[in-house]
Amino acid sequence: MNYKLLSCLPLLSLVLLMSACEDEQYAVPTLPQELRNDVIKRTLGPNLVGLNIEFAYGIAIPKSLGKLVSAEVEASIAGAEATYLDNKSYSTNGSGQDVGVDVGSKSVNSGNKTTVTFTKDTIAATLRYFYRIPASAKGKEVSFTFSAKASNGQTVSYKMGPYKIAEMDMVLDLAVKDNDAAYISIEDMAVYGPAAAATNAAKIDLVYLYRVVPNVTFLHALVAPSAKTYLPGVTLPAGVSKSVKINKVWALRDFHLARLQYGIYIDDVDFQQLDLSGSPDFAINLKAESGAWVETADGKYRAYIYVNSIDNTTKSAKISIKRYTMK
Repeated sequence: MNYKLLSCLPLLSLVLLMSACEDEQYAVPTLPQELRNDVIKRTLGPNLVGLNIEFAYGIAIPKSLGKLVSAEVEASIAGAEATYLDNKSYSTNGSGQDVGVDVGSKSVNSGNKTTVTFTKDTIAATLRYFYRIPASAKGKEVSFTFSAKASNGQTVSYKMGPYKIAEMDMVLDLAVKDNDAAYISIEDMAVYGPAAAATNAAKIDLVYLYRVVPNVTFLHALVAPSAKTYLPGVTLPAGVSKSVKINKVWALRDFHLARLQYGIYIDDVDFQQLDLSGSPDFAINLKAESGAWVETADGKYRAYIYVNSIDNTTKSAKISIKRYTMK
């Protein structure tokens, strides 16, 4: 009898469990009777001066309590002039596309604050906030306080951050051309022709050139003025003679520089930990979507040069640069 009782216990437990599940009924959650808000950060990767940090700010209030009056974001460091809080409320349609509907007046910046005043009877909205990172925030941290007000006098707020602003500098889409716009300054993050290179000789770190050389795959190259063996047919402007360390890499498609689908980001720490000891002073056979790490002769700057595109016919290329100033 004891054996039979024990063998029935698992079945009895299962029956009790099923009974408990059957008795449990779903109840529609009760909507909180108050103004509520939430925020998500939409942008990824390091935060660079001149780029946006983007947020989505959601606000809602039960219809019986009133409507939305205003939304505001206060940054701990005032954003650049292009900072704004979108006056459209966004939702996602069945195709996965964001659809915006006007719900307020265009935002107004006043000091550290950016404000939208609602002009439509609105009880729920998701607004986009775009903080354009100013030069004054470089190397610092920035925080944000999102807030909203309803017609019944209720207010809410939501804090985000702090977020570190990178110390890197960036320039995009510099055009280089053999024997013309061929002289690259890491310090200036600029490209010069022969005449301007002679005027700025102390700042020239690299020469861009294109060559078809027998028995060598040379083509597009970045070469230090010191590497004269790798500058066939190049007459350097007076005073251009510096050396650099340079290391060619493949498939490092930094998202900011490449603006492609790859989620790869170069950050300050990558430059800080970079070791180019023993690297040569030239990089030949550069391809589109390849790149090169560079350290200037005085060790003051480290940079990553990304090759956006190349053109063999015109002997030219387009490059983008991230640069870090060493302490």
